[in-house]
Amino acid sequence: MLTQVEVAQAYLDALLSHDGNSVPIGPRAVRYEAGIKTALSGNHLRRSLSRGPQFRLVRAVREVAWSVAGDDITADYLLDAGLFGRTLMTVRVIETFRIPQNDLRIHRIDAKIRRP
Repeated sequence: MLTQVEVAQAYLDALLSHDGNSVPIGPRAVRYEAGIKTALSGNHLRRSLSRGPQFRLVRAVREVAWSVAGDDITADYLLDAGLFGRTLMTVRVIETFRIPQNDLRIHRIDAKIRRP
């Protein structure tokens, strides 16, 4: 059985593998980035991870620090993005995942992206 952190880690892994089907996501999952809804459902989030052009730019996810507070799991990490084998920028991403302990699937993600 997966832990909450392992479920969130599966999402981070999918940023690189582009395999959204490997991530436990609830059917009504939503994602917000800077307060703007960027995923409308679990299927939409899964498709975005698998085929979204915005995720094709991800080259690395590193220096992940985790914190857990009940059903909220926060990942604070550096994300390298680029094209043609070159890293063009690095940003700090803080994503809080709502993963209920009694339903180990992502229900909500709130993301903040900042300069490192």
